[in-house]
Amino acid sequence: MSFPKIGNKAPKFTLQNQDGDKIRLADFEGQKNVVIYFYPKASTPGCTVQACGIRDVRTAFDELDTVILGISPDPVAKLDRFREKQSLNFDLLSDEDHAIAEKYGVWGLKKFMGREFMGILRTTFILDKNGRLQHIIDKVKTKTHHDDVLLYIRENLS
Repeated sequence: MSFPKIGNKAPKFTLQNQDGDKIRLADFEGQKNVVIYFYPKASTPGCTVQACGIRDVRTAFDELDTVILGISPDPVAKLDRFREKQSLNFDLLSDEDHAIAEKYGVWGLKKFMGREFMGILRTTFILDKNGRLQHIIDKVKTKTHHDDVLLYIRENLS
C-alpha cells in the first residue's frame, strides 16, 4: 500500500467524531488547511504526548487557518473519554474498520515486543485550503509533532 500522491486531492472521507457527529473532509475545502494525523490508539503514552502537544498550540493552528483531525481505529466512546481526560480541543475521528487508514496507506504490518500485527502506522498528512496534499510526515516524533507541523505550515501554506 502507498500514500496518496503529493499535489493530488486527498482521499475524501466522512467519519464520526468523539461526539458521534459526522465530520466530512470536504467541509473544510476552500476554507481551511487540514492536518490529518493517524495515530494507533487513544490513551496510550505516545498518542497522549502527541495529542497534548497539539492541544497546547491549538491557537497557533487557528491563526494559520488550520484544522486538526486525529484519526484512529478506536470506537467513538473511547475517543470521547480520551478527549475529555486530556482536555483535547480538536476532533478525534473513529475509523474502526480502518477503511480510511487503508485509503491513506497507513494500515500496515507493525512489530512490537516480538510480535507482528496489523495496525496504524503513525503518519501525518498536511492539506492546503484546496484539499490538495502538500506534505506527508511518516517518521513522526510524538514529542515535537506539533512544532514540526506548525513549522511546515508557516513556511509553506501561510
